[in-house]
Amino acid sequence: MPPARDADTGSGPDGDAPAPCHDAATLGDGVARERRAPGPALRARASGRTYSYHDFITTSYKAGNVLRHLGVRPGDDIYVASEHAPEPVLSFYGAAQLGAVTRFDAEAGESPPRVAVTPAAREDDFDLPPGHNLAVYGDPPTDPSVTHWETEVWSENPAVHPVAVDADDPLFAAGDVIYTHGEVLEAATAVVNGVGIGPGTEVLLRGPLTDPAVVVAGLVAPIIAGATVVLPDTTEWAASGGHPIEVDGEACGASVLDFDTD
Repeated sequence: MPPARDADTGSGPDGDAPAPCHDAATLGDGVARERRAPGPALRARASGRTYSYHDFITTSYKAGNVLRHLGVRPGDDIYVASEHAPEPVLSFYGAAQLGAVTRFDAEAGESPPRVAVTPAAREDDFDLPPGHNLAVYGDPPTDPSVTHWETEVWSENPAVHPVAVDADDPLFAAGDVIYTHGEVLEAATAVVNGVGIGPGTEVLLRGPLTDPAVVVAGLVAPIIAGATVVLPDTTEWAASGGHPIEVDGEACGASVLDFDTD
């Protein structure tokens, strides 16, 4: 049963998408409750699943609450699989609202994350120490101590998280570089303005989530603009040619992304 919809959806000019979020300081501002609207926020081509802004925002709250129950606190690292599926995207948005730092890596790394979110097929790849937790999506876990992402998120309370997050707080990490909320939102706004993303625009990812340009231009920019994030199937981004996103069918470069990686 889908969550109930509020009467006030904060819709944009087209009546379905939310109005662009021009003054976002943190990623959580992009999923504020008043931006819940019936227009599509996320579409996964491989599975055929689509989330409206109402459901995307509500589910991001639920995902964050599940992570909080698993021990995630501000500043904690979480590992999220670099996979073009809704669960990693929603986990990223949920973690951001807790002040946690997401790392989209193929491996958990030497320092264990507070929580790892991964496909069920990789459950046996993780041996986390006490106080660190694993959540899997897709099939249910074989180990009863492992959290099943869908089950817990589905039953979780969609309450807003009681955590204060600032623009200077870290949002995600790629390699040795950590990007703050403010840096990411500034770069995402440059993408929105530079390539003309707005309500009703479809933005297709053309690379892995381990690429910061893909995260900024493909996961963040569309949401603050009221556009639709489109997750490709496994063949659609094999030859991206250095273009992290495709906007309404046209490949776009990352020249507007000006991160300081020193």
